[in-house]
Amino acid sequence: MEAQLTQDEQFMLEAIEEAKKAGQMDEVPIGAVIVLDGEIIAHAHNLRETKQSSIAHAEVLAIDQACNKLGTWRLEDAILYVTLEPCPMCAGAIMLSRVKKVVYGAMDPKGGCAGTFMNILQDERFNHQSEVVKGVLEAECGALLSDFFRNLREKKKLKKKQAKEELEQQTGIDRG
Repeated sequence: MEAQLTQDEQFMLEAIEEAKKAGQMDEVPIGAVIVLDGEIIAHAHNLRETKQSSIAHAEVLAIDQACNKLGTWRLEDAILYVTLEPCPMCAGAIMLSRVKKVVYGAMDPKGGCAGTFMNILQDERFNHQSEVVKGVLEAECGALLSDFFRNLREKKKLKKKQAKEELEQQTGIDRG
């Protein structure tokens, strides 16, 4: 008998689908959805490469979409689901838009600002704190990122090898 998915897991699966869309576009596979009253009101994935914009992170795009849909910058009752722990910029946007709760999958030890590297989302010096739930479908979320970066490294290695072979053919010199 299959185990019943929790509500957090169900919505994280939606965020994972968004992350997969990013990966198919050669974007870092991070996806986010925003839920209000049990319904998804916004969904987004990384578009930094596509838009050539350093701020086109999944969370920021989803927050912007949710604010536009609701006609307010306050997301006080909303829950954000994201496949990777938010970075400093995204944590700031989450805090400033007053998201009630953040649920994330994989931790980011180099830049996660929801408890791993630092914790902007629960710092009591700010006027708003978000509830944080970490590690929901962590293995699945982490695998998306690991696979993406492994494939990226393999592509770079292959490209370098092809360039070397092409140079050798053009010059007749073995640069082994």
